[in-house]
Amino acid sequence: MRESILTIPVNEVFEPKEGCPICRMRDTVEEHISEYIMGAAMMEPDVREETNKLGFCLVHYPMLAKQGNRLSLALTLNTHLASVRERVFETKNIFASKSKRADKIEHTCFVCSKVDWGVNHMLKTVFVLFEKDRKFKELFKEQEYYCLPHYHLLAAKSEQMNKHARAEFIKALDEVVAGYAKQLNLNVSEFCDSFDYRNAGKLHSPEMEHVRTSPQKAVQFLTGRNIL
Repeated sequence: MRESILTIPVNEVFEPKEGCPICRMRDTVEEHISEYIMGAAMMEPDVREETNKLGFCLVHYPMLAKQGNRLSLALTLNTHLASVRERVFETKNIFASKSKRADKIEHTCFVCSKVDWGVNHMLKTVFVLFEKDRKFKELFKEQEYYCLPHYHLLAAKSEQMNKHARAEFIKALDEVVAGYAKQLNLNVSEFCDSFDYRNAGKLHSPEMEHVRTSPQKAVQFLTGRNIL
């Protein structure tokens, strides 16, 4: 299948064959959106209207802070706080009791909404490539793993594929994820066993790197985030 503006970014995140490619896809979109929000978009009225309403989540506030533009972040926080105050505490509604104020607080995030849109758009290309490009199909099967959140996402979104192609896609996906989960479980089990006095010092040998890092990799596999 000939490369295009749609296929190039997808092929790029699959080429490393390390970790979860959909995590790399998400990370790329997240970084782009974070730079955009803390840059020129901060002064765009339509964008500010959305950020005032949606705010950001616990995952994306630190990403915005890492952009190094404290003034942009503070200005965004200032108008978001004003929006929260107006919607939750200052709107007069004679039919709503004070106990209902908490119901107006929604856990939303501007970056999450844009990332979800971007990733879902790119997944459409993943499914087309799997159906029509033999080389990409092999590349898909050669991935180290797909994290559980993205395993679920891929399985759910693949409903848009035709029946035969989807069956092949799910089989390939299951084989990659099940194989990795089994090996990871063995590595974590070996990590636990290494604390037995009979295995003293074994964990620190160079060939045990995959065991030493297995708890971190397990969390990343289960959550889709490198948080340890």
